[in-house]
Amino acid sequence: MTKRFKKGDTVEVIRGRDRGKSGKITQVFKQEDMVVVDGVNIRFKHLRAKRRGEVGQRVQFAAPLAAAKVQLVCPHCSKRTRVAVEFSDNKRVRLCKKCKQVI
Repeated sequence: MTKRFKKGDTVEVIRGRDRGKSGKITQVFKQEDMVVVDGVNIRFKHLRAKRRGEVGQRVQFAAPLAAAKVQLVCPHCSKRTRVAVEFSDNKRVRLCKKCKQVI
């Protein structure tokens, strides 16, 4: 299970065909260890016409990515970074490994 990422975090893809692209996380699936990043891993779903005379559609959506394929971008230093976890005042706090700022 991933505890590194939260909805709204900015991440960059580090592996796969979308390598180098970045975007905000729109969904996190903790059990499957996957995240959905806006504008990355775009797929198409072909929908059949429901009634006679209607036209089918091609719907575009962002498919989930494995959490191991993305890396967090620190909002303070704007670099890709790993996440450190510390406990302060009985709260779990995420820290940037490069600039040591709270994310």
